[in-house]
Amino acid sequence: MTDAFVYCPPTQPWLDVLYQDKDLIVLNKPSGLLTNPGRGAHLADCLLSRVQQQYPLAQLVHRLDLATSGVVVMALRRKAEAALKQQFANRSVQKRYLALVWGRLKESSGTIDVPLIADSDNPPRQKVCVATGKAAITHYRLLQQLPDRALVELRPVTGRSHQLRMHMLQLGHPILGDAFYAHSDALAASPRLLLHAATLQLQQPYSGEPQCFNADTDFVTANGELKTL
Repeated sequence: MTDAFVYCPPTQPWLDVLYQDKDLIVLNKPSGLLTNPGRGAHLADCLLSRVQQQYPLAQLVHRLDLATSGVVVMALRRKAEAALKQQFANRSVQKRYLALVWGRLKESSGTIDVPLIADSDNPPRQKVCVATGKAAITHYRLLQQLPDRALVELRPVTGRSHQLRMHMLQLGHPILGDAFYAHSDALAASPRLLLHAATLQLQQPYSGEPQCFNADTDFVTANGELKTL
């Protein structure tokens, strides 16, 4: 967080629950809401704290950036927490994001393999570092090309901080509304970061049955259809 950062989390809806059973709860997090609390009382309101008001034992197993919207799963029991965290650690969870990016893509699909590391001089930003960066891989696919922007599907293999934002920047197509990485035109094109975690596939931690959760948002449906521009 920078000194200029002012946290004004959305209150409607208070919680958007997509699914719930005895082991887990799945939610559609809005852009602008922290997944977990930050430092200080002014950053206490978050998705986790809201869920814990109803389910005190709820625990995070992964997170989304403040500005990113979409599917978040939380564990409601200790054994479920361990099982879900293991799935994320093993990279067996399948994640699908949708983003509106600046410009016209030259290729309709591809893979970005660019290592990333924290930018210690400009936290929480990341930067590319071939020598010491951690491996970061993202598959992308063009869904719809518009005159000055494009709707893309992003499937991260790894889960580095700001990975999708940095990888699209490296491709030459920053995500619209990205306050950290977009140039002035791309930043001005949207009042929020147009990055959405649309689909999450995992195994139910008790039964092992595959589960798939989808969420739409204010700019695109979970199926990849633009709602507003």
